Amino acid sequence: MKPSRRTLLLSAATAAAGLVPGLSDTAAAAARDLQPYASYWYPDSLPAGTPGPGITWRSLADWSTDTDADLPFNAARVPLADRFTPTPVNPIARAGQARVQSLVSFGPTAGNRSQGAPTADYYALTHWAYIDELVFWGGSSGEGLILAPNAPVVDAAHRHGVPVLGNVFLPPAAYGGQLQWTRDLVRRDAAGHYPLAGRLVEVAAAYGFDGWFVNAETGGGDPALATGMLGFLDELRSLGAARGQRVTWYDAMTVDGTVSWQGALDDRNSAFFETADSMFVDFRWSAGALAFSAATARRLGGDPYELWAGVDVEAAGTAARVDWDAVVPTGRDHVVSVGFYRPEWTRNHLPAGHTPGDFHAADDLFWTGATLDPATADPGARWRAPAVSVADRSTVASVPFATVFNTGHGLKWYEDGEVTSDTAWNHLGLQDRLPSRRWVVRTTGRRPSVAFDFADAWRGGSSLLVDGDLDGPVTLDLYATRLPLGPATVAELTHRAEAGDVTVELAVATAEPGAPGEAPPYTYLPLTPGGRGRGHGRDRDPVGDAAGWLTSRVRVARLSGTVHALGVRITPAAGTERVRLRLGRLAVRDRTVTPAAPSGLRITDADGGGFRFRWHGAPGHVRHYALHRVLPDGTRRFLGGTCQTAFYAGGLAPEQGERAARFDVRAVGELFTVSSPSTTTHTW
Repeated sequence: MKPSRRTLLLSAATAAAGLVPGLSDTAAAAARDLQPYASYWYPDSLPAGTPGPGITWRSLADWSTDTDADLPFNAARVPLADRFTPTPVNPIARAGQARVQSLVSFGPTAGNRSQGAPTADYYALTHWAYIDELVFWGGSSGEGLILAPNAPVVDAAHRHGVPVLGNVFLPPAAYGGQLQWTRDLVRRDAAGHYPLAGRLVEVAAAYGFDGWFVNAETGGGDPALATGMLGFLDELRSLGAARGQRVTWYDAMTVDGTVSWQGALDDRNSAFFETADSMFVDFRWSAGALAFSAATARRLGGDPYELWAGVDVEAAGTAARVDWDAVVPTGRDHVVSVGFYRPEWTRNHLPAGHTPGDFHAADDLFWTGATLDPATADPGARWRAPAVSVADRSTVASVPFATVFNTGHGLKWYEDGEVTSDTAWNHLGLQDRLPSRRWVVRTTGRRPSVAFDFADAWRGGSSLLVDGDLDGPVTLDLYATRLPLGPATVAELTHRAEAGDVTVELAVATAEPGAPGEAPPYTYLPLTPGGRGRGHGRDRDPVGDAAGWLTSRVRVARLSGTVHALGVRITPAAGTERVRLRLGRLAVRDRTVTPAAPSGLRITDADGGGFRFRWHGAPGHVRHYALHRVLPDGTRRFLGGTCQTAFYAGGLAPEQGERAARFDVRAVGELFTVSSPSTTTHTW
């Protein structure tokens, strides 16, 4: 691998300041640091000397659930959702061929907070519909080599049906790698087993993620070490498969134990491909090498789409030069799959002071292409966005379903249209299932802009804003679904028209399009009478109005079968040109379900304004939990949300005249209904 790719990993402690502000302040405080962090380990042996500030050296060989104090904060709770593939919206995109893997560094190895941070500046990945495997990339010789993904990343990925792999990184000697660490990893016990293979499987099971990406790049090995690595991989895969886990191998170590990146599947690394579930092919590939690799995979009885052709976008992003026809040609079958190395470029290349909206604009360009519409994405563009080649997937297949268009970060936190915290935040575990086709706009007239917006929200940190000078009806595709319709099924849309008189209709399709690239066969169900779209009109069955928001309900039981697509149609009234419509919530349900309450809220540790909370989870399905502080005047201030039953809150102090702080935690359901609270107090 090129030295430039190691910059972040070698200086992770320094880079942390740019990713998660305030870590050094916490570490430097006189109080104990109760902030939980994502876990990382060495296989067994630790480096010589002492760790740097904010770094804890740990041995995986010594790990157990009983001694892992941060496990309640780090264990993901959202199960891996099933996905389906709707009819592709782009006529060139294909299902069942090339897949997409993303190797992402969400934060530093050390000092990566377990449950988000008080900043909106974060790689809040939302284009899960095109991704088949996410690798929690990182590791460095000075901090640790084995990384367990933190819970928010896993919970968000699982909600969208994407498995997440932890990372095992054995670095080159030039970057501090020690061959002893490789030997530690593949050490056998007296019974001939590989203890750390079993330990890795236990970690993934306890933390709730889906397996491991193994990257052995420390040179100096021999055939005996390669044999040990193959045995280790075989046991890791066998033990992991019994628990639903998988293993991906990186094209580095060869069968003679040396490190020699092949850029292909060949006789020097095919034994590792056969032992693992898939392999990341190093960036040295060529068109001929990939064609040879695909043929080799088939000859070995494997799937060529389990080969990820590395595409390095860390430095240049969408300006990277890629021979796309060698990987995902448009006129014939795809050759292999795509492995994006560091697509968080979409955030990292932005100038200082960028906004969440700036990030999502760059991320939409990366995944959708220059047209910003996957239905019209250009296969001839220099940057061939995934939307051109890969069919999107969805997990929206059961009722109830709801979204508040929350991207997992924001400048404030909103509840029912009101601000309950003015602190910026990020926490991917709170991210909704988001529209996968961003943004398919169907109109014969002028096209509006469509984007996640952070200036206002119904709940969470963002809403969906449609803005433009319209000269005719516009239909916006939102969700590909498989929602069964019953006699009591209703849909609800919370929206606010901020400019222009418009009619808003729910677009519902109960069948697939006739062919890839065609529009869904929508039926349009009125929500708001024409000319009364400013948030104060009433449809035939309104259910509420707050802060200018209108929630409209439409009974979709008049249709039958299964809902295959959901969208909205916006029609400006005569004489109206500028339209500005904000969508805050969309829900489909048969009945309203309020979750049961959690219990036993308690503070397990507190020091210097930092509090560790624990509680007993509510019975039944819970989307996430929301923790608030109840102020002396009775108002409630949002402290944070999490899918776990543990949460850390820092920087707390007494309010004027307050002798005891009051806190409550509530369960939030799939429809964003909220339970009664469990409460506790803390005497200052």
